[in-house]
Amino acid sequence: MASSSSSAGNALGTGWTFPPSFDRHDGSVQLSSDLASVCESLWILFSTDIGERTMLANYGTFLRRRVFGALTKTTSNELKLEIRSAILDWEPRIDVIDIEILDRQEVVGMVELVVYFRLRQTGVRSSLIYPFYLMEASTPTPRG
Repeated sequence: MASSSSSAGNALGTGWTFPPSFDRHDGSVQLSSDLASVCESLWILFSTDIGERTMLANYGTFLRRRVFGALTKTTSNELKLEIRSAILDWEPRIDVIDIEILDRQEVVGMVELVVYFRLRQTGVRSSLIYPFYLMEASTPTPRG
């Protein structure tokens, strides 16, 4: 996923890996490019709350605000719309093909956000699975 080699001809750009990492031998920064760079960018976008970045106040999503909501059809559609809108605003290297919200019953409260996309520059199709922990809020049982 990460590469420390130079990619001057890379049309999708090259940048630091996420999370940032360094080569132990020469201290250089590990770089990411192509599809890996796009996937890391999407991960950062989904993990950032709107208003969290001072210089880019509109960057990110409100996914964390939905953490205590129930996964209904309405919630699922709202999540899809929010993800699609954030990608449209902040990730110009891809076109979204589809977004799925998968309820993973084996892990209580976890859903997977699956984004299927196409790289505009190369036409390559790929997907990103982002685990999102959505747990229905509940009132603690009173002790008697």
